[in-house]
Amino acid sequence: MNPHKKKWSVDFKIGLVLVSAIVLLSLVSFVYTPYDYTATDGTRKFLAPGLKHLLGTDNLGHDVFSRIMVGGRYTLLMAVSTVASSALIGSILGLIVGYVGGIASQIVMRIMDALSSFPGILLALVMVSILSVGPFSLVFALIILFIPGFTRIARNGMRQYKSRDFVATASIMGASHLRIIFVHILPNVLPTLLSALVIGLSNAILAEVAMSYLGLGIQPPIPSWGRMLAEAQNYLFNAVWCAVAPGVIIVLVVMGFQFLGEGIRKRYC
Repeated sequence: MNPHKKKWSVDFKIGLVLVSAIVLLSLVSFVYTPYDYTATDGTRKFLAPGLKHLLGTDNLGHDVFSRIMVGGRYTLLMAVSTVASSALIGSILGLIVGYVGGIASQIVMRIMDALSSFPGILLALVMVSILSVGPFSLVFALIILFIPGFTRIARNGMRQYKSRDFVATASIMGASHLRIIFVHILPNVLPTLLSALVIGLSNAILAEVAMSYLGLGIQPPIPSWGRMLAEAQNYLFNAVWCAVAPGVIIVLVVMGFQFLGEGIRKRYC
């Protein structure tokens, strides 16, 4: 055992527990939920949390726990799709322009700066309004929103390592430009990108929740944590659990990914 090897930090372990629990809950929803998440029942409206309904029921008699389980799988799927796509595109773009440098790098980064200068939610609102309301339009809008961050990280990492001796050695030995970028330099930039990717998941979840809260994300009858919050705000005084349950789950999953990302950064960066 290497005594100098860094151990996983406490925040990473906390994040891993939180994220694992919520991901597991969402995966279980594919095969089992306590109740049908679309079934309405007027006799079950606003039932308080108890043994039969762990998180109570809403204004239509939906079981809140079942809807949180199902909503989680759609929210997490959209977040993963968004961040994975933007990380792939942004990282490749950033590595290439960082390696090439010159005017091409400056042009690309000015475009990234222009995209970053717009408030994120405003840019997503504009794009969703132009394309159409729905999950696919939202994912596309969020991909555009997240690309600049990954491009900047990859470009900075490339500029940090491309003048190192091991890169010069690889070039002298006849390695192609693509091999130098993706075999020799990318592994060194990867830990920073991975940390940003995990933290990006929390930002993507918050963006999806915000858009669904405004009615521009996941549409009924599919449940969404953001829409559940929007619908529950009218019943805060007589059924507070309808808002507390999705609110708490959002806080926990965002904290979980933040802790995970910070733990990865502390270990490898």
